[in-house]
Amino acid sequence: MSNDDAAEIQHKIRRASQLLLLQRQRSPGVKGWELRRALGKEYTKILDVLRTEINGLGLDLKVIHNNVAKKVEEIPEEDLDKARFFVVMKGPLTHSELTTSGWRIDDLAVLAAAIAYINSRRGKAPRKQVEELLREKFPRWKVDINLDRFIRRGYLLEDEEMLFIGWRTRAEIDQKTLTNLILAAPSERGSEDDVAESQPE
Repeated sequence: MSNDDAAEIQHKIRRASQLLLLQRQRSPGVKGWELRRALGKEYTKILDVLRTEINGLGLDLKVIHNNVAKKVEEIPEEDLDKARFFVVMKGPLTHSELTTSGWRIDDLAVLAAAIAYINSRRGKAPRKQVEELLREKFPRWKVDINLDRFIRRGYLLEDEEMLFIGWRTRAEIDQKTLTNLILAAPSERGSEDDVAESQPE
C-alpha cells in the first residue's frame, strides 16, 4: 500500500468517525446511503477498520436493519443503504456517566419497566396498559413525557395504540440481563413479608 493509499484510508476513517459520532438529529447514527456517498462504495471495509480502532475505547459499531441489530454480512447488499449505523458503549454506564449523558435514574426506571412489561407480553402491549402499570409507581406527567420521549428516540415504537420494542433498545440494551435483574430483585410484597418474618413475636 502506498503512502497516498494509506493517507486516503485514514482520511476516510476520520470522516466516518465524524459522521457517526456527531449527532445531527434526534436519532443517532447514519444511514448506509449517507456513508456510501461520503466514503465510497466500499465503505463497509472502512467501517471494519474503524470498529477495530474504537473497540479499544470501549465503543462498538452497531447496524440496525428492519428494527433488528445485525452484522453487516447478514444484511442483503441491496438493503445496506437503508440500514442505520451508529456507535454505542460496549459496557454498562456508571451513574456519573448516565448523569453526564442527560439521563435521570427515575427516567431509566420508567424505560426499564416499560421494556420489561412489553417483553412479558411477547413484544407488544397496549399503550394504555403500559401507562396504567407505570402510573402505579410514577407520576402521570412523568409517564406521559417519558413514553413520548422514548418513542421519539427509538427506544419504543408505537403503532395504533400498541407499543413495541424499538430499534435503539435492541441495539443499546442487553434485554436478557435487564430481565434477569428485574426477576432477581425482591418484590415490595416479598420485602414486607421478609421484614414481618424477621420481627420477634
